[in-house]
Amino acid sequence: MTQENNRWSKKYPELGEGPIPVEPYVSEEIYDQEVEKIFKKTWLKVGRDDELPKPGDYKVKKIGFAKTSIIMIRGKDGRVRGFHNVCSHRGNKVIVETGEETFGGRKSALMTCRFHGWVYDAEGQIVNLPEEEKFSPCFEKEENGLTPVHIDVWEGFIFINLDPGEVTPLKEYLGELGDHMSGFPYDKLTKGYRYYTYLDCNWKVAHDAFAEAYHVETIHAGSFPNIFSTGLQNVQLLGDHRATAVCMNIDGGETPVAKIATAKSRSSLVKRAESSMLPPGINPDKREDFGFELSVIFPNLLLHVSEGIWFLHQFWPLANNQTLWEGQYFVKEPETNSERWAQESAIVLQRNAWLEDTATMEATQIALESGAKKFMHLQDDEILIRHGFHVVEKYLEL
Repeated sequence: MTQENNRWSKKYPELGEGPIPVEPYVSEEIYDQEVEKIFKKTWLKVGRDDELPKPGDYKVKKIGFAKTSIIMIRGKDGRVRGFHNVCSHRGNKVIVETGEETFGGRKSALMTCRFHGWVYDAEGQIVNLPEEEKFSPCFEKEENGLTPVHIDVWEGFIFINLDPGEVTPLKEYLGELGDHMSGFPYDKLTKGYRYYTYLDCNWKVAHDAFAEAYHVETIHAGSFPNIFSTGLQNVQLLGDHRATAVCMNIDGGETPVAKIATAKSRSSLVKRAESSMLPPGINPDKREDFGFELSVIFPNLLLHVSEGIWFLHQFWPLANNQTLWEGQYFVKEPETNSERWAQESAIVLQRNAWLEDTATMEATQIALESGAKKFMHLQDDEILIRHGFHVVEKYLEL
C-alpha cells in the first residue's frame, strides 16, 4: 500500500510541520502551570459507574497532583456524587485510603470520620456529630457538609472536575469526540485486567509514547511482529480531543500459540475481526486492515475500542518528572475454560507490550533533562502528539 507521506500535515496545516520544544517536558514551572490551568480545570475520568452498583457503595480515588482524594458514593436515590475526602471538623480523611483506589460499601450510605465520629450521608450532609451542643452557636451543620466536586457520567465512565466554580458540562466538553466514541458496549465487556506503575518521567512523555504507532515496528518487534505496520488512518482532530484508526498488516504472522488463542476468543488485537460492535463513525470506510480506534480525551486519557475489546491508558501527573500510569483492558466474560485460557494468553501478550512501552519512558526523561536537545522532530503519523502540544499551549495561554 502506498500513501502520501505528509497527508496529515496537509489536512491540518494549522498545526505546522516544525519541531516542538523540549522545555515543556522538563520544566517545573510549566508543570505547575499545567496543574493549575489544565488538570484543576478540565474533566478527568476517575472510574466506572458499574464499580458502584448499590446504594452506599463508594470509591475513593487519590488525585496526587491536587494533594487530595475524592469520594464517589452512590446515594439511595441511585445518583453518584463526589466529594473531597476531607472532614469538615479538623480536616482528617473521612475514608482512610488503602491505595490509589479504595472501594467499599455501606448499606446505610453513611460515612463516619474515625477521628471524632462526624457522620455524613451520601449527599455530603452532616447527619450526626458527637457533643454537638458544645460547638459555638454560629456553627451550622447545613453549611458545613463535605466539599463537593463536579461529577458526571458518560457511557458509564465517571468524570470529575476539580474547579470549584462553574464548569462546562461534560457532554459539551467531550463534544464530537463524545459522539464519536458513544454507543460502544463498554458495559457488556466486563472481564477486566488492570495495571499501574509509577514512572520517573513527565506525564506528556508517557502520554505521547502511547499516542502514536511509529514505534511498533521497533519496540514491539517481539510482541507484535509485523502486525501494526500500515500507519494511522481516519485521523480526526475534534476540538481539544483527537481520534484515529490504528490499522494492521492483514498478512502479518502470528505465533503458533497466538494463532490458537485467537481462534478460541476475541481477546487479542492481533486478529482481524468484524465490526458489529463499533459505532458508525469508527472505521466508516470498513477497512479490512482496521485494528482498533485510538482516541485521546484531553488531557490524560487514551480510550481504545475494537471488536470485543476496549482498553485505556491514563497518565496522572505527580511532579514535572513523575507520572502514575494506569492501564486497563476489558473483554467479555469467558464462558468456557478454553476461552479463559485464550484471554489469559492475550492479556499476557498485551501486558508484555505495555512493559515494552513503559520501558522507554524514564530513559527518555533523563535524556531530555540533559539539555543536549532543545527540540523534538515529529513525523507525519505523530500528528496526535503535535495536536496535543498545541492544545496544552492553548490552555497555558488562557
